[in-house]
Amino acid sequence: MDRRPVYGPRDGTVLSQQSQHRSDEILDGDIDEVLQAKRADVSGTDLERTSVQWQEYCMQYIGFAPEEGALKGSRLQVKAIIDHISRVHITPDTPHLTVVQYARAVALLLLGGTMCPDSSGNLVSLLYLAKLRIYSSSRNYSWGNAVLAFLYRELCNASEKGKAAIGGALQLVQIWVWSRIIPLCPGLGAAHVHMGPHQIDNNRVLPGAPYGAMWNCEHTFTRTVRTTVRVIRNILDEMQYDQFIWPPYDMESNVIMAYAGDFNPQLWRSICPLIFYVIVEMHHPERVLRQFGMMQNIPDQPDTRDMSLHKITRSNRTGTDWVLQHILYITRWQRRYDTVI
Repeated sequence: MDRRPVYGPRDGTVLSQQSQHRSDEILDGDIDEVLQAKRADVSGTDLERTSVQWQEYCMQYIGFAPEEGALKGSRLQVKAIIDHISRVHITPDTPHLTVVQYARAVALLLLGGTMCPDSSGNLVSLLYLAKLRIYSSSRNYSWGNAVLAFLYRELCNASEKGKAAIGGALQLVQIWVWSRIIPLCPGLGAAHVHMGPHQIDNNRVLPGAPYGAMWNCEHTFTRTVRTTVRVIRNILDEMQYDQFIWPPYDMESNVIMAYAGDFNPQLWRSICPLIFYVIVEMHHPERVLRQFGMMQNIPDQPDTRDMSLHKITRSNRTGTDWVLQHILYITRWQRRYDTVI
């Protein structure tokens, strides 16, 4: 008699959403289905404006009024922003207002195209401009936590049966895979070097390259895994113990500290909510203490009450003040240093 394998622990209460997980589709033989990476939806304080009002808004904050055909509700075509940026040439004599508007436009592309991309593939939400109006205070927002909140929600949604796409900052997942799963790392055997700050002259220093630049090596057919789902799944199924990098994060590493900057590493061990407007996802370092070089105890039962947050969306919520909606979780975030383990 054939016995159907079952994923997960013996105690079914640990994985409360297992019945909805896409792993069942793999067990049923649908092993070729893959998730298409998409540009995921943007969340924010929902504002209702006419096309003319959005054009005036863009003129004020990013320096140009897009054509009506480039707008779709509160979203703007990526090409319109790129075309505008390409026409602006910043020089030492450029007016300060023009420089600030140019910087907002670039930041809008970064937020809508890399950190929290839009589901359409070619549109960026103008809701971001609300956080970029006072450009000097934009750095005070916890953008890293917002990006993680969005990515965690996308990973959770994509694990459900029937899902065909996934969004968010997937480059973070890719870099994590390269950092941990040796057989999937590009350029096997190639040297990975931390690219630190580069001195141009006595007055100018280029900042260090992104962490992922360590894999800036030649990708060949003989040393790099290709994007074939069956091959990659077989690699994962046949992995040996020594093919996964288990050691915890090196909290004393000069490389990690170089990227952390002024960020307090203690927050990496804070049990707190990650918030991005409509999205709230919980950060649970107490369940992976060994990653922080600590002794792992038996974690408490997961709080499934937070799953109700997944049912909250932006649909028909124009004018919603998400600060009031999520005040309980915002208060918990404000006390994040009290919950460091």
